[in-house]
Amino acid sequence: MEFRIIKTPTKGTLDILKRRMSSPDKNQLERVDAVGLVQGRMIEMICAADVAEKAVGVTVDDIRGSCPQNMIMIAIFGDTASVEDAIRQIKGKLEEGKDLC
Repeated sequence: MEFRIIKTPTKGTLDILKRRMSSPDKNQLERVDAVGLVQGRMIEMICAADVAEKAVGVTVDDIRGSCPQNMIMIAIFGDTASVEDAIRQIKGKLEEGKDLC
């Protein structure tokens, strides 16, 4: 899995995400301080989304794209501390050798 955190995303960055989001509720992006991006296999992304939403008060959405390696990406939206904590929780489960789910 790959991880990135965008702190204080620009309007252009948010516009890119809005165009690629699966959720019809794109208004959530107007209130975010940070976006965590996680890319991996489908099974990992579903479990990562579950871990993130259980760990802190963040919103998770699938980001559509076309990747020949069948990788998908999720975006974790929220305040900076919550997004960082969600990513930390996901990484922690991986480092412990535990299944994400």
